[in-house]
Amino acid sequence: MEETSVRSNFIWDAIDQDLENQVYTRVHTRFPPEPNGYMHIGHCKALITNFLTAEKYGGQCNLRFDDTNPAKEDMEYVRAIEEDIHWLGFHWTGGLYYASDYYDKCYEIAEDWILRGLAYVDELSRDEMRAYRGTLTESGRNSPWRDRSVEENLDLFRRMKNGEFPAGSRVLRAKIDMSSPNIVMRDPTLYRILYKEHWRTGKKWCIYPMYDFAHPIGDAMEGISHSLCSLEYEIHRPLYNWVVEKAANLLPSRPRQIEFARLNLNRTVMSKRYLRALVEGGYVRGWDDPRMPTLCAMRRRGYTPESIRAFVAEIGLSKADSVVDTALLEHCVRDDLGKRAPRIMAVLRPLKVVLTNWPEDRRLEIELENHPDHPEWGSRTVTFEREIYVEQDDFMEVPAKKYFRLYPGNEVRLKGAYIIRCDECVKNEKGEITELHCTVDLDSASGTPGAERKVKGTLHWLGVHDCVPMTARLYEPLLVEDVEEETEDEEGENTSHDRKDFIARLNPDSLTEIHGFCEKCASAAENGQTYQFLRNGYFCKDPDSTQDAPVFNRTVGLRDTWAKISR
Repeated sequence: MEETSVRSNFIWDAIDQDLENQVYTRVHTRFPPEPNGYMHIGHCKALITNFLTAEKYGGQCNLRFDDTNPAKEDMEYVRAIEEDIHWLGFHWTGGLYYASDYYDKCYEIAEDWILRGLAYVDELSRDEMRAYRGTLTESGRNSPWRDRSVEENLDLFRRMKNGEFPAGSRVLRAKIDMSSPNIVMRDPTLYRILYKEHWRTGKKWCIYPMYDFAHPIGDAMEGISHSLCSLEYEIHRPLYNWVVEKAANLLPSRPRQIEFARLNLNRTVMSKRYLRALVEGGYVRGWDDPRMPTLCAMRRRGYTPESIRAFVAEIGLSKADSVVDTALLEHCVRDDLGKRAPRIMAVLRPLKVVLTNWPEDRRLEIELENHPDHPEWGSRTVTFEREIYVEQDDFMEVPAKKYFRLYPGNEVRLKGAYIIRCDECVKNEKGEITELHCTVDLDSASGTPGAERKVKGTLHWLGVHDCVPMTARLYEPLLVEDVEEETEDEEGENTSHDRKDFIARLNPDSLTEIHGFCEKCASAAENGQTYQFLRNGYFCKDPDSTQDAPVFNRTVGLRDTWAKISR
């Protein structure tokens, strides 16, 4: 894959310093997705940062699935994540791992901490635990179970492991500091009881480690040097370091966590819970619906891996959270497709034009280039004939100011062909325009010496006998307004303060299907082939296509709003 130029950043500066000071002698990163859904564009920043950092330093990057919640995980998601990583042009050079690979080690460390007085079994209910935890301005209180003896804690923890207690009735907590200004450090949960068969370990476990406990252990077990993660984990870093320090006697290495701002896009759903609700509620046609921000959906829509990598490089790495305009992503997609997508003509909303002075039986083959910057791609032929289609938007009976397309008495050039003049518009009994009658300037053939008479408008077109019917799917953002992102507490419960039903904010016009025509060559193209439909945008052939009726997803329009904004 063509390499994307990436600017230096504060993470690479920190790694340079670590290597210079010999804190680490090599760079080893990891990408740790949860296999509980399909990856979306928000994951790409962490994915690309970890893999690209390893590449830059000649190091290795692991893929490690965070499979600590079997209630929400599935092999379907594992396979999809692996496919997305390969599609983006990366490979887990350090190996493939799972958090469940370290369940035995996590349990060993938990018992060691109990014996050392660093962990205890708590019986507070979930609501009681929240009340005891305190607030940002108020210290927490010690649990009444905090001072149990080592022997009692060890016995209870082993009985938890053996399945003697109901789910949710007990947890194992770290004994740190309930008065810490960092709420994360107020005796966080290490293990909870969950009677769910794990898709890798089967029925071996009915207690499962929490992410904040299992993650640093996995990093240390794999020899990760730099644990690169998004900014919401900054507040968790003291706990990450605490876990590694207190378990140092049982771990082979000590990684360093560095955080960067996450990727947020406006008017885009970035919560897996919301995305799942869209799929299961039938609001979209699946995880790969081109309206979704998942990578499989973007692939189906026609986005290229190069454009996504360029997008992440463009936004760069910083410590400040921000919301990126979707127009920047579209700019990167448009810029990449402009170099690689062949050109053809398609009429999305057809209006018939009868060329009254063109013989009915005359068919003229016209040669058009496939790409203006790639002559080696060759050319194709289209047929010019008496009846053609143009876009409905290319005609106005009463033209607006500075309207240079078709209107009664005006002339335009047809791409690669002739200049025509609109003489008459034909209407039905409802007053709707059904066709135009135009005259061809027979001396104005495009490319003929002396015939390049200048007119202000050039239109794309199709001969009515030299095209195939097609369906075009046009997409707009899923949301009419942004939705506040959800976070989870240490029990995995949603803690977002925005409890409005986000379904009410779905854009009813996020998908529009229209039926038009395109050149015949498009019907023979493979699914996934992307074209620039002249004057209409970039379109990707969808798997729903049939041989006689292709379906095209509009990948992105031609108008580059970000380029205008950035200037």
